[in-house]
Amino acid sequence: MEDYGRDLLRTGIIEAKSGNHDTARRYLDRAIYMSGSHDVLAEAWFWMGEVTVAPIEKRKALENCLALDMQHTRARRALAILDGKLKSDEVINPDQLTSAAQGSRHADAQRFMCPKCGGRMSFAPDGQTLVCDYCSRDQTVGAAVPAGEKDFIVAMATARGHGRPLQEQVFHCKGCGAEFILPPKQLSASCAYCFSPHVVSLEKTRDLLAPDGIIPHAFDHKRAVKLLIEWVEGNKIIPEKQVDLPRGLYLPLWTFDIGGAIDYTGEKVEREDEILGVRGQRKVVRVTDQYPIMVDDLPLPASRKPSAVFLKMIPTYDMKAIRPYDPRFLASWPAEIYDVPMADASLDARSQTYAKYKRELPFLIGDLNIVHTSSANLAVESFKLNLLPVWMTELPFQGREHLVLINGQNGMVLSDVPVQTQAEKEEQSEQGGLMDFLADLLKD
Repeated sequence: MEDYGRDLLRTGIIEAKSGNHDTARRYLDRAIYMSGSHDVLAEAWFWMGEVTVAPIEKRKALENCLALDMQHTRARRALAILDGKLKSDEVINPDQLTSAAQGSRHADAQRFMCPKCGGRMSFAPDGQTLVCDYCSRDQTVGAAVPAGEKDFIVAMATARGHGRPLQEQVFHCKGCGAEFILPPKQLSASCAYCFSPHVVSLEKTRDLLAPDGIIPHAFDHKRAVKLLIEWVEGNKIIPEKQVDLPRGLYLPLWTFDIGGAIDYTGEKVEREDEILGVRGQRKVVRVTDQYPIMVDDLPLPASRKPSAVFLKMIPTYDMKAIRPYDPRFLASWPAEIYDVPMADASLDARSQTYAKYKRELPFLIGDLNIVHTSSANLAVESFKLNLLPVWMTELPFQGREHLVLINGQNGMVLSDVPVQTQAEKEEQSEQGGLMDFLADLLKD
């Protein structure tokens, strides 16, 4: 009977692809009636939605499909199109992805100036206001509500989910009329002539995914310099030449919600009951089941350049402080565009989740010897692109430049400088240092 249901489904799909929708509906309806397999039923309901014109009936068919298989990608994509979350002309063929645009192209950018006097607006280090450099008028930025997440299936269906930064972006300054080029991995900049801040509107370019959330910078440049000096002196590090001043910016971070289940097969030993003093026989029983998975906001760096140090810094952020993205947050700070496409990062997130639970599964399940696991039912549900505040500089030490990052939210300093022994620290402390020129900045 089950094979008969699959044959009916197969015939219905053939008729649907041939354009014979009435005939396809009859076969699909019969397949739904005859089959008891969730896989067959889900696929039959999906194709019933494909051959149905009425929006209400199409929605019912797609929802029935997802009720049987929540990870049915095509059904989720079709429902997103029906809901207006995805435009059919944006859907791409995953087997024929277009390459990133070469050369320069004009991009839309917002300009942030004081609405009262026309002066430059700068971001205040309180994490919530823009202040005019001339008349001191201020504007509150962002709202204290959680940042929203994007549907993974919808993004993967478009070129944005697979996109990489464009080579060059050309802007026309709305203040003085000058045109300037923004580097391919930068989201914001100031005009070189009138100094008015500009922020790229990625949602309008249809090239890349716009940020969803941001943690604002919480302190100014003077505080960052002081933290750097304290860290260098506290670790008894003597730079080999002058250290550049730390520069504030935002670095991109992907977070993924992963759900579903890990399928597993295990074996356990059962002993038959003893009868009249005769010891029972050992019997190996094979068990096949699923372990439910729900991972919330798994973080992955979206930038390759500072990833080693940045990866160590990610757990030090309070992710509950993430606010909905507002381009005004970037009025005084450059922001790097991600160079790790969301599609690539999602594969890494799914792989990390599977590897973690595969290691822990024997302890989570109990008395069972795991012989096989599968990630077939493990899926990425949603994602966010966040911007995290950092102060960055390089420390010349032991013959090379070491990256130093300062957490722009709480001031924690991390680097790839090798840990020194106490004897080495004491020896270097007697040699003097090259950080005095930074300390002079704090006397003002």
